[in-house]
Amino acid sequence: MATFTAIQCKKQSASSMRGVLDYVEKEEKTRWGDMWLVTGNNCVPQSAFIEMQMTKERFRKTGGTQFYHFVQSFSVEDDITPQEVNAIGLEFAQRQFPNFEVVIATHVDTGHLHNHMVVNSVSHKDGHKLHQSPCDLLTHRKVNDEICLAHGLRVLDECELRTKKRRMKPGEYQAGLRGDSWKLDLIQAINEALEYATSRESFIENMEVEGYEVSWSDTRKHITFTCPNGRKCRDSSLHDETFLKENLEMLFLYRQATGFRPQTVEPDEGWLGELAAGWFRVATDLERDEEWQLPAPPVWTDSKQRRREALKKLAMGQKFGGEEYHFEQTL
Repeated sequence: MATFTAIQCKKQSASSMRGVLDYVEKEEKTRWGDMWLVTGNNCVPQSAFIEMQMTKERFRKTGGTQFYHFVQSFSVEDDITPQEVNAIGLEFAQRQFPNFEVVIATHVDTGHLHNHMVVNSVSHKDGHKLHQSPCDLLTHRKVNDEICLAHGLRVLDECELRTKKRRMKPGEYQAGLRGDSWKLDLIQAINEALEYATSRESFIENMEVEGYEVSWSDTRKHITFTCPNGRKCRDSSLHDETFLKENLEMLFLYRQATGFRPQTVEPDEGWLGELAAGWFRVATDLERDEEWQLPAPPVWTDSKQRRREALKKLAMGQKFGGEEYHFEQTL
């Protein structure tokens, strides 16, 4: 059973289209064994950006909307392989966008398989400009259901959509299928974005690719996340101090100072523990540089949530030092 969602891409430019293509085609996200699960409809994935740009220039339609981005997500209960997921995505692109260049990238690095589809806004055949509306999204979902049924996958009962008397939002559609909490989905998206982020800008860009809006201002105390279903959530409501604005700022500063490599596995003690443990190593390496101004490390409180996590680790027999929860040391 697969959901089909349109990702809102407010930044419409050649560079933003290239950024989205680079993100969805990341090898660490699309590599399955010896297979690279990225295919193209009317284009070659490796040169898709150049081909899409040449199409726009050939028909002199380089302005306005540059591309459309969709996500086709499959349930963890589906008995389906990543290769089959990619084939379903390609079949969908061939039916719904037969005259347009489309890149289909299957991501296998999360809890559930899903396809990212990036569609050129100009037809390579006749130069027709593609326009999408809520009615088009409903049509896409019906075709998506037809393809799923043909592959032996379950779909939503049509009556469930009619009883709501209104169009379902993307987040509601996905949550209704998977039975997941929107806040848990947000936390998972943040963790995935952090695996590849070295700065605030790259973190926000990664979140936007997954359909989340991030309001991060220097004049405001908190970060506000807007989910695909329209719900808003502050960093302080995510039950994890790692996601607080001041902690993420310190994390990115630490990563930039130490040459962080994307997709580094999260330490057992979490990003905050890694930051606290490595902060003094950074200070030692940089203390000879008089121009480097190292800010004081943040002070993290021993909150009830972290105490509960500590007790849980103790109950499971894990060892950790007391310094994990006392970061009031000074340089």
